[in-house]
Amino acid sequence: MTEDRGLSHLTSLVESLRAAGCVFAEEEAELLTGAASDAAHLADLLARRVRGEPLEHVVGWAEFCGLRMEVGAGAFVPRRRTEFLVQEAVGAAPPGAVVLDLCCGVGALGAAVAAQLAGGVELHAADIDPAALVYARRNVAPYGGRVWEGDLYAALPASLRGRVDVLVVNAPYVPTEEIGLMPAEAREHEPLVSLDGGRDGLDIHRRVAAGALPWLAPGGRLLIETSARQSPSTASALASAGLAVRAVTSEELYATVVIATATA
Repeated sequence: MTEDRGLSHLTSLVESLRAAGCVFAEEEAELLTGAASDAAHLADLLARRVRGEPLEHVVGWAEFCGLRMEVGAGAFVPRRRTEFLVQEAVGAAPPGAVVLDLCCGVGALGAAVAAQLAGGVELHAADIDPAALVYARRNVAPYGGRVWEGDLYAALPASLRGRVDVLVVNAPYVPTEEIGLMPAEAREHEPLVSLDGGRDGLDIHRRVAAGALPWLAPGGRLLIETSARQSPSTASALASAGLAVRAVTSEELYATVVIATATA
C-alpha cells in the first residue's frame, strides 16, 4: 500500500509538471522528490517549479561537467554547452596552473577545470555580482579557490599580474535587443548583468580583451565562450589586444570558444 501511494504521488507530480510545460517531467519529479525534506517542502518546490522558476534554482544545484554546482534564486545557471570551454581549458593548462575564472557567476568553470587537473591548481574566481559569489565561494572551496568581488580585472589582487596561465571567461554575449527572445526561465529569473552583452552582445568581450595581457603569464591562454556568429568579432578584439587567436567549435554542444595566447 505504501508503495502504491508513493507511485500515485509521483504520478501526480509528473502530471502537474507536464501541465506546466515541463518536457522532462519524469526526471524533474524525481529530482524534486530527492530535494524535498518532507511533503510540505515538496509541495513548495513543486509550486515554485510550476510558476516557472528554473529547476536548478528550485533544487539548489546544477550538474556541470559531472559535478554538482550550488546555485539558487537570482543566480546564472551554468549551461551544458560551456562544458566545451572547460574541456579546452583543461587541455591548455600546464601542471600547477594558475587558473582565473573571470565573470565567474557561481564559479562553475573554475571549479570544473580544477577538478579535472591532476596535481592541483591555484584557483581564483571573480565577479561583480555579490549574490552569485555566495555560491561561487562554496563551489570553489574544495579546490582551495579564492573569490574576488569587483568589475572584471579591478577585482583582482596585484599579486596575480603576469601569473595567470589559464583565464576562462563566460561573459554575457546576448545583444540587448535579443534578451526578450531568451527562454522565460533565463530572462525572468537570472540577473540581467549575466545575460546582457550590450548593443551587439560584445561589450564585455571587448573589455575583457583590452585588459587581459598584463594578467597573463608568458604563454598564458584566455578562453572565452562566444557564438559562431560573433566569434570573428570576439577574435578581432583579442587580436587587437596583442594576443594570438584561434576559434574552436563543438558541433555536439553547439559551442564556440575563442582561445587567445599571450606569446612569450
